[in-house]
Amino acid sequence: MLIIQLVPGLFTDRVSAESAIKQVVLVGTLQTELGSGGDWDPSSSKTKMDYQGNGLYSFTGTLPAGKYEYKIAIGGSWDENYGENGVPGGSNIQLNLSKQKEVTFYYNDNTHAISDSVQSEPAIKRATIDTFNEVTITTTVPFDIKKQKVEINGVKIKNVSPSSEDGGNITNQVKITTEQELNLKKTYTVKVENYGEANTEIGKVVGSKKFDDLFYYDGNDLGNAYEPSGTKFRLWAPIASKAKLVIYKKWNDKTGTEIPMKQGEKGTWIAELKGDQKGNFYTYKVQNGSNWAEAVDPYVRATSVNGDKGAIVDLHKTNPKGWNRDKKPKLKNPEDSTIYELHVRDLSIQSESGIKNKGKYLGLAERGTRGPKDVTTGLDYIKDLGVTHVQLLPIADFEYIDETKLNEPQYNWGYATENFNVPEGSFSTNPYEPTVRITELKQMIQTLHDNDLRVVMDVVYNHTYNTAGSSFQKLVPGYYYRYNEDGTLVNGYGAVNHTASERKMVRKFMVDSVKYWAEEYHVDGFRFDLMGLHDVETMNAIRKVVNKIDPSIIIHGEGWDLDTPLAPQLKANQKNAYKMKGIGHFNDDIRDSLKGYVFDEHDKGFINGMQNFEERMKKGIMAGVDYDTQVSTYQDPEQVLTYFEAHDNHTLWDKLELTNPDDSEQVRKQMHKLASSIILTSQGIPFLHAGQEFMRTKYGDHNSYASPDSINQLDWARRAAFDKEVKYTKGLLELRSNHPAFRMTTAEQIRKNLTFINAPKNVVVFTLDGRASGDKAKQLIVAHNANKKSAEITLPSKGPWKVLVDGNRAGNKVLYVIKDNKITVPALSTLVLETGSSIK
Repeated sequence: MLIIQLVPGLFTDRVSAESAIKQVVLVGTLQTELGSGGDWDPSSSKTKMDYQGNGLYSFTGTLPAGKYEYKIAIGGSWDENYGENGVPGGSNIQLNLSKQKEVTFYYNDNTHAISDSVQSEPAIKRATIDTFNEVTITTTVPFDIKKQKVEINGVKIKNVSPSSEDGGNITNQVKITTEQELNLKKTYTVKVENYGEANTEIGKVVGSKKFDDLFYYDGNDLGNAYEPSGTKFRLWAPIASKAKLVIYKKWNDKTGTEIPMKQGEKGTWIAELKGDQKGNFYTYKVQNGSNWAEAVDPYVRATSVNGDKGAIVDLHKTNPKGWNRDKKPKLKNPEDSTIYELHVRDLSIQSESGIKNKGKYLGLAERGTRGPKDVTTGLDYIKDLGVTHVQLLPIADFEYIDETKLNEPQYNWGYATENFNVPEGSFSTNPYEPTVRITELKQMIQTLHDNDLRVVMDVVYNHTYNTAGSSFQKLVPGYYYRYNEDGTLVNGYGAVNHTASERKMVRKFMVDSVKYWAEEYHVDGFRFDLMGLHDVETMNAIRKVVNKIDPSIIIHGEGWDLDTPLAPQLKANQKNAYKMKGIGHFNDDIRDSLKGYVFDEHDKGFINGMQNFEERMKKGIMAGVDYDTQVSTYQDPEQVLTYFEAHDNHTLWDKLELTNPDDSEQVRKQMHKLASSIILTSQGIPFLHAGQEFMRTKYGDHNSYASPDSINQLDWARRAAFDKEVKYTKGLLELRSNHPAFRMTTAEQIRKNLTFINAPKNVVVFTLDGRASGDKAKQLIVAHNANKKSAEITLPSKGPWKVLVDGNRAGNKVLYVIKDNKITVPALSTLVLETGSSIK
């Protein structure tokens, strides 16, 4: 009779109605032994679990003696998976067998509880090296540490104690303190009387300061260094006992030539191949403990199709003609930037775009393209709009898109980086040839530069697509990620893991990667996804290295206050902005006060009917330099990105349809234009989501990361239909670029020269003293009326006042002149006035 330890939630918490039967697969290092074609395959039919009813699944198979890791994957992919304690994306579950055994695995889809039939037998589940002289062992059932003998082969034990301070002598988690330091390259066998034995694995020791100090490598030669006469390789894998370089002749070769690597300094491994290696592919194999793993070089700069192998290329040969003469457009101050966020595919994929290279880097480099009603499209359109920077959603090689099936519809935003220093292959015209994507991305950047547009790259270092399958985890298990005290991976915010930027070699990888993109690809800026998960020191290190390359490179990110195990004072978020000079943050307060909270689709803001938001608007208009320091500590306007929509959450147009369904389209257009005029007349750096100028819709889809092109593409027919609205945004951009008063460069300037004056309810009015910033206008007045009726305001003088912006038109040309100290601001509109006279 099979006796199974009752795991909370495994056979309990039944539901009255049958759940829909899912594809539940047992995945891990045991799959090959169970008949699968390979390990960690979430789509394997050989380890598909059988449905037993009430949400319970099981699988039974016979495994030889050995040490295994497993978890549960749902739906044939890694998008939904569960690990230890049923945690989404959690740590691998350990299974140790001292002899061949039939094992039954269980999964409850209602509670995500996972168990196996071995867990009830006395055995060592896990033995981890947590410091240089401590091993923690966990057993399936408790034992008496005073009565049962504990041994580690070849090691003298100093003490055996409960792992927790308040634990008793009978426990299932024990801390073993050793007399001598443990060799991390060596595997030790731990024995507990009547509980069998288990081999050690690397645990918390890799997260220690001592580990970082011992193995930090500060060289600049990680990865491969190609020369026609030979190629050198250096890999950082400090706990590996052996390492091999594997050379493949073709991208789809199943086996390659294995070359042993030699140990180098600081935990590195080196190899050198004589002769011209260009065109070959490679990976690394390392032995950590008793397990071998094959991985792509984290520092690789070119790959095979789908990024499965590194490629050896001559980067000098990837430069387009004139690359060495590539010149960045001028940028005097960061505040002179206006950022236009764009997905490479979205720009050109619509048939009406008139662009030949649809969905490609080269599509963004095409000139002279036209769309419906002969409107300009693509690059010409962006240039004509008047922005300074094009910010591209992730263009580093990412998961989800199968590059061998580009004839099939596939879409993804790209926030699941696979190879951090390689361009995404699906945006190239030939992902099979490793150099094509490199050359075409450089061509695109060069063309943008030639057309007075800088390029910002959206980078995603805060997590990897999955943990077990990542090169980081394969090469140095446990080092690159953050873990909870119970050993589970830290996750959340759409990330199955959080990378540990505070560790020296993770920090070095991020710094080296940004440096590489800035130098090799002439990238002009970096937007850090979920920047609040990173640490202040790392972000400052990146700013420092970028300053040495080009101080005009801009850096910003999502500085949200996120839950991750870093001390509050170390997090790279808005609260610590004062510690990060030259690093910008998205201002979510002005975003939400303008249109309503993004995570409540019916919540309203200043432009769409919420009352008493004037004070919040004023602080946002001043670039947040006077926000409560408990919320943010911006010290300079360059630290603040002012915006109302981005690629995620509802577009403003879709939000307005939810919050103001009874208003006419014309009223919603006025609300939308009011939001644009507020953003583009505020201090800080304005940020525009591509298409917002023609009131982009995603048809109510608030999270279109994998939605089809029909949802995500730029609709050029809509652009033509909303021509007046496009001209309005273009006029606002022209106004901003011609008036330095909207682009003040210090908090002191803003406080001294921006003055709010009395105004009716739901109206915000302020003056700008242009003389301090060298503006040709001595004084500017901006009035924002969020009421559905006109409002009269009193001006500081009778002018004469030249009107540059009203509810219908915007620009730097005078629309008409007012010679009075009273003026009426139309409903849901902005007025911008200038005078050459002094205000008394």
